[in-house]
Formats: sequence, C-alpha cells, structure tokens
Amino acid sequence: MKYMASYDLMETMRNTNQWLGATALAMASYPAFAAIPNPALNWMAAWGEVTERSFSRMVVKPDWDIPPAVGVDGADHPVLIEKELEGAFGDLVHFVVQGRDAPKRKILLVAPMSGHYATLLRSTVISLIPDADLYITDWHNARDIPVSAGKFDVEDYTLRLVDYMRHLGPDVHVIAVCQPAPLTLAATAYLAEQDPKAQPSSLTLIGGPIDTAASPTEVTDFGHRVNMNQLQEMMIQQVGFQHQGVGRKVYPGLLQLNSFITMNAETHAKAFRDQIMRVAQGVAGDHDKHNKFYDEYLAVMDMPAEFYLSTVQRIFKDNEIGTNSFSIKGQPVDIGKITDVAVKTVEGTKDDISAPGQCIAALNLCTGLPDDKKASHLEDGAGHYGIFAGKSWRENIRPLVLKFIDDNQRTAKATAPKTPAAPASAGKTSVPAQKSTA
Repeated sequence: MKYMASYDLMETMRNTNQWLGATALAMASYPAFAAIPNPALNWMAAWGEVTERSFSRMVVKPDWDIPPAVGVDGADHPVLIEKELEGAFGDLVHFVVQGRDAPKRKILLVAPMSGHYATLLRSTVISLIPDADLYITDWHNARDIPVSAGKFDVEDYTLRLVDYMRHLGPDVHVIAVCQPAPLTLAATAYLAEQDPKAQPSSLTLIGGPIDTAASPTEVTDFGHRVNMNQLQEMMIQQVGFQHQGVGRKVYPGLLQLNSFITMNAETHAKAFRDQIMRVAQGVAGDHDKHNKFYDEYLAVMDMPAEFYLSTVQRIFKDNEIGTNSFSIKGQPVDIGKITDVAVKTVEGTKDDISAPGQCIAALNLCTGLPDDKKASHLEDGAGHYGIFAGKSWRENIRPLVLKFIDDNQRTAKATAPKTPAAPASAGKTSVPAQKSTA
C-alpha cells in the first residue's frame, strides 16, 4: 500500500502544480485588471500559462499529428493510422497513405520503451512515410495495463519483436532507435536460428547500447554503480486505484521525467525561463519551438517494473548483448548466427546517451555476417536526438539509410508465412491521423 500511496502522491503533486498554473493565469487575466496595466500581472499570467501547459502534458499521450503525404501525382494523400496487430503491452501500427500504391520499401520502426511514447519519433515517421510502407511499435502506458495481462520483461519484449518480424515477412527492413537496438539485434539472431526464412532484409541500429562497456557515459555508469535492491526500493511503485493497471508494479513516468530533467537541469531551467519571458512579451506561439519540443518531452509513460529492472541488470550491468550471452527462456541467443541480414549502425559524435562505440559493436558481434553486408556511419556533431529526428537525420543519415535499404532489398517469399503475434486480435482498426487538440 505504501507504494500505491507514493504513486498517488506524485500524481497529486502534478495535479496541484497544474491547478496553480491555471489559477495564476485566470487571476492575472481577470478583465478588470486591464484598466490598471501592471507588469507583475503579465509575468504572473505568463508563469501560469507555461506551468499549466507543462504539467498538463505529463499525463496526455500526444497525437500522431501526421500531415498528408504528397504523392507522385503532386496531390495530398491523407494518412490513416491502422492497428495491424494489437496486444496488451503494445500495438503494431501501420501508416496507410490513402490512394497510393504501397512503396517497394517496407520498414518497421522500433520505438523505445524508455519513458516516452512512440510519438517521440513523429518527425522520423513523417520523414519516412513518403518513401516507405511504414510500421511502428506503439508501446502502451503500463499504468493502463491490468495486472491480469502478466509480466513484460526484456525477453517478452524480444519475442514480441520476433512476432512483428514474422508477421511482416522477410522483405521488411527494421530500424531500431536507441533503447530497443540491442533487443532488436537479439530478436534477429533468434529468428536466424529458429526461423531463418522470417528474418528481415536489413537491420539499422541507431544510437543503441549494444555494448555498454565500449564507451562509458553517465547512463552506463549509473547502471554499473546502482544496487538492484536499492533501485527496486527507490524507483518501483504500484499503480494507484484510479487507473486500470491498479496494483501493477511500474517505474513511474513522472519519476523518469524527474531523472530526465535532472540530467540537464540548467538547460531546462533556462528554456522555461526564456519561454515565460516570451509569453509575457506576447511573442510566444502555441506551436513554437519550445512547445513543439516540450509537449512531447514532458509526455511520459510508466514502464513495467520487470522490463526496467531486467534492462538495467541484463543490458547494462551484465552487458549480455555486448558479450553475446543473452538468452531467452534459458536458450542462448547467438548473434553470430546472423548470416544474411545486412546490418548498419548509426552513431553521433556528441551522443551522451549511447556514446560512439556502443552501437558499432554490433558489427563485431555479427561474426557470421560477411563484410559486404556490414555498414556504419558516424555523424559528426550530432547528439542523441539529432541522429534520428534532427537536421542530421533529415539531411545526411536518412538518405544513407534509404540507400542501404535499397541495396539490400529482397522479395517476400511464400515460404515465409505471416504469423500473427499471440495477443493480437483478428481484425484491424483504422483511425485518421488527426491534429492535436490538447
């Protein structure tokens, strides 16, 4: 019960701050005050607006907000979001461009389960839709998953990716961003041994901690020095009674957000001070650079406790992927079994989350893969976010990844059946990509 009380206390604090912001904005904007201009009231209203918006975003899943895609005919084609496979812990989502023949490139974009929603990759998705038939892993907020759905750790995550790859067939190209890179590599190796005909055509790993010992960062140092019992006691809580996942043990999103902010506290503090000033001066916009970034950055989700703890223990502490000692249900997964899936790694020289050296280590682990199926790219001056969503991605990395995909294209064969994942429903659900109204 004490863990539930802690969980509800964090939500109470968040809700209180949101209320304080809304109250300050309402009071300072009272029409009668307009008769007596006062700079203090402008600052109060600006603080309230920024505070209310920031704390309200923490519990709202952002919309995909995908604009129409321009086809070869020069016309705009609406994009539908279709749930290809549904599951308790996540869905396989398909971005369907209406009125367009499916492009030759079929891509599965593996989004992180690391505190943010898959919509964190919105700009990546938008950049790939015009040139690919695109799918993405859309992980669910653990607080909304009933305890009856069971556990979900790194092995379950890996097997879920295996199901997705089997379903999409051998002509799919997989791009894993950050946290899922090592588990996506393991899923590919698992298929190489268990179901070779279902392996993807290519695998692109972007800024992932494949070998956490290759190049230390603050993240890897934390993973090594933290005590697991201490971590479980301090970070794991149980979902409160107001959510469907009541009683489920999670690493709360609000606690994760506190860690994110703390890592670069001065930078974030300055960003919010500057935004308050812009609002007070009347030069801020609803979709300006600050709001565009923080509306997504502040939207956090709870992670299943077993997934978080097993990630810290097996990926960071024991470095099971980097030492090729990962196993699923006691069965070793040998990355050296990958022999015909082209593998490319992408890193940024200024990546402080997965430093250069961690991701490219995947190529050395693929001992059974010929050199002509290996590739790597180190983006000069790019940080962690930039290598998959920023200017570096758009102008330099994206064209290289698409060329790599084209160079390793293969046709789906009838011998590779589409096997639906166990939790998947029989049907598909489509909804239009809508503008955010939050």
